[in-house]
Amino acid sequence: MAEQDNAVYIGLMTGTSMDSIDAVAASFPATGPKLLATVSHALGADLREALLAVDGHAPLGEIAELDVQVGEALADAVLALLRDTGLQRGDVRAIGSHGQTIMHRPGQPCPVTMQIGDPNVIVERTGITTVADFRRRDVAAGGEGAPLAPAFHRAFFASRDEVRVLVNIGGMANLTRLPADAGDALIGFDTGPGNVLMDAWTFQQRGEAYDDNGDWARSGTVDTALLERLRDEPYFALAPPKSTGRDLFNAAWLMTRIDSINPVPSPTDVQATLCELTAGSIADGVHQVNMDGLAGRVVICGGGAHNRHLMERLAVLLAPLTVVTSASL
Repeated sequence: MAEQDNAVYIGLMTGTSMDSIDAVAASFPATGPKLLATVSHALGADLREALLAVDGHAPLGEIAELDVQVGEALADAVLALLRDTGLQRGDVRAIGSHGQTIMHRPGQPCPVTMQIGDPNVIVERTGITTVADFRRRDVAAGGEGAPLAPAFHRAFFASRDEVRVLVNIGGMANLTRLPADAGDALIGFDTGPGNVLMDAWTFQQRGEAYDDNGDWARSGTVDTALLERLRDEPYFALAPPKSTGRDLFNAAWLMTRIDSINPVPSPTDVQATLCELTAGSIADGVHQVNMDGLAGRVVICGGGAHNRHLMERLAVLLAPLTVVTSASL
């Protein structure tokens, strides 16, 4: 048992934003999960650009090559983590690698989800057992395959003293209702876009990876006509369980809706409107899982928690609920 308690595991994640590869080393003693080390490893501009260009019409050969290239990048992240921490390969029992999602369409007549990052490459490069392909079994069983975070949210953030709603704002935004009674079922689903549209618009208009602190959005005015056009996307009206991704919410989706507005809003006002879309769709999801009014607070994690303007809008839209970041816990 002592050997099991002291085992080290490495987790790998890229996420919808594709801004880097996060690698984490952790152990799971009886006292609870223990964070040992983290590293943020660059995905590489060329590889990121190629991944962002992938759609359902991409040639098989291109997908196969990207599968290997992402596998190499994931292996590099593991090796960087080992170098930075002094951990030896023999110290690590297994690697868990989510892979990069390039297609997620669980609600289609032929439901599909696909993550690339060949685990065979990771094993050969690192010499460490690698577990991967987490989503497809759930989709095969009729599930959404996402979000995967609710079990983690319960383990780290559930409280016996109150019902909480945990919101993870990455490229997409997902939430988990955390009951106070450990015997009650979890509820989790994707509310819609998190940072993905704001990031894409910021890069297109300003050449920057993201809107730092939401300052650009704050300087604009929400365009109500555009917001209404964005909000009429049928996904928002679907009942959970549901999940989404770049297959739906992408630059082409956004441009189609911007072009339908006359007059076309300024780039700054578009950014303000995109932030309001994210905040509003998250708030709608929280209210949906809190119809009984039992939630004590809403806990925000993920990259979106660093967007001050987004956090301020969530506080307004979710009042009187208390909105905090996961760092406070």
